[in-house]
This record gives sequence, C-alpha cells and structure tokens, in this order.
Amino acid sequence: MKNNFLGKGALVSGLLVLAGGLYANPEGELVTQGGGLLNWMLENVVLLMGVFVVLLAFAALLYLNHMLFQLEKMRLLQEHGIEVLEEVKLMSREPWWKRLSQKAWKIVPVEKEADILFDHEYDGIRELDNSLPPWWLWLFYGTIAFSVIYVGYYHVLGLGLSSQEAYELEMQKAEEQVKAYLATQADQVDENTVTALTDPQELALGESIFKANCAACHGQLGEGGVGPNLTDPYWIHGGDIKSIFRTISHGVPEKGMIAWNTQLRPADIQRVASYILTLQGTNPPNAKEPEGELFQVKEETAPTDSLSKASMSMR
Repeated sequence: MKNNFLGKGALVSGLLVLAGGLYANPEGELVTQGGGLLNWMLENVVLLMGVFVVLLAFAALLYLNHMLFQLEKMRLLQEHGIEVLEEVKLMSREPWWKRLSQKAWKIVPVEKEADILFDHEYDGIRELDNSLPPWWLWLFYGTIAFSVIYVGYYHVLGLGLSSQEAYELEMQKAEEQVKAYLATQADQVDENTVTALTDPQELALGESIFKANCAACHGQLGEGGVGPNLTDPYWIHGGDIKSIFRTISHGVPEKGMIAWNTQLRPADIQRVASYILTLQGTNPPNAKEPEGELFQVKEETAPTDSLSKASMSMR
C-alpha cells in the first residue's frame, strides 16, 4: 500500500515538473520555456510514460519472481525436515540500499577490527586501517576523468576556447550590447560623435550648467582660478569639441577635476563644451596666465557661425 502510494506520488511529481516548463500564450498555443531536451520530453511524454510503466512492471515481476523462489525454497526445505530459518532471515533482511552502503564503505565488523589495527598507538588510542569514504574516492576519480577530458578538449584537440579567447569574445559581445543600448537612447552623443552646438538656447543651457558646476574652479567668465583660463587659445588637453567633451566626461583626477559623466548627461556635457568654445577671445578681467600649448583649429574642422572665429583647445 505504501509503495503504491509512493509510486503514484513520484509519477504525479514528474508530471508536475514537466508541466512547470509550459505556459499558454495569448493565442492559446502551448509554449515551452525550456531548451531542446525539455521540448523533446514534452513531445514524447506518452512514450516516456509508456517506458516508465514497462520498466516498473518489469521490476515488479523480478521482485515477485524472487519472492516466489524464496517461498518455494522454504517449502522444499520443510518437506525434507531441514530447520528453516529462511523466513526469519527474509523478514529481517536489511534493505538493499543499506547493504549497498555497507559494501561501498567496506565496513569491517567490530569483532574483526583487530585485523585492521595499525601497530602504532598514542595514549592508548589505536588507529584502524579503514577504507576511504566512497564519495571521496568517486569524487577523486571524477576529477581525474574530468582533467583528462578537459586537457584533451581544450589543449590537445583545440576544440574549446582558451580563457583569453573567451574573454575577448565576451568583451566583443558586451561592446555590441552597449552599442545596441546606446542606439535606443536619446542621449547617445559621445566623445567620438560630439559636435559643437550653435543654437542660442542650447548655449544658454550650457552657460547655466557651467556657472552652476564649473565656475567655482574656472571663474564665472572662464577667466580661471584653481582651474586654467578657458578664454585664451592655450590648452593643456586639447581644445577641439571632442577633446573638451572628453576632459569634462572623464575629468583630470591628478589635477583635482572630477569626472562629470557620473553627474551630467552626455547632452548636458555637449552643451557645456560648446559654451566653453564661445568664451575664446573674450578677454575677461583678472584672466589667469596661459597654460599648456597653443591650439589652432584647421580650416576644414572649424565650427560655423559665431564659433568659426574661436580657437578651440582642450585643457
């Protein structure tokens, strides 16, 4: 009765596990969430259940045949007047998993422990020469088998990727994912695609951002202070729009300038960089002495409109 209940429970549990990989889409079609193996199991569930039933019936027949053989053996012994202890042995015999465990662990009976005693002792404590645990042995053998397969697959046959190749592949995939993500963003400008803005409203926004975040070091008019003068044609880190954008984004940690890409959006950094270009040649009072190298813009890359007269450089 108990075995029958356990068998039914196992069957129901298996069906629930298979059903867990299913869901119905809005059109009412059955959809699987698993991979190829789960799909194959679901498509052949009737076949798998049939195989399970056949195997279960075969195991039951083997068990029944064994029991009938034991009963017939007991009957023959009784007919010949031989003392029968088989019934007691049959009823009290340990389960197969316990016998298997004892065999795997190579357990030595207490009365035979003297045969596996080591000669040495310490404070009356003797050591037994017991076998290693089977789980440890199988784990050890498994690592040996795995190492042979691993070396053959990666280093002998060269079928698998090396750690360097796997790293480069992952980096390539990550770069593609970043590009795909940036393509969906409105603020996708970066130091490679940035251009100087000339729209008065955009420049006004850049001025407000500059005075709120940059004036403390570069002055309200860009005349310089702790930071360099932004109105002369001398620049430390390059004076074109891309160089200015890069410097604002990544900062200059060794000079105390933080990376503003953690606090400002790319579009705002573009506005600030474009506004800084308009400060060229304004000659504000109390301007700081020039620093860096003279930067002059080539004709083909010079901005248009009011920015065409500016010498762009980057600090």
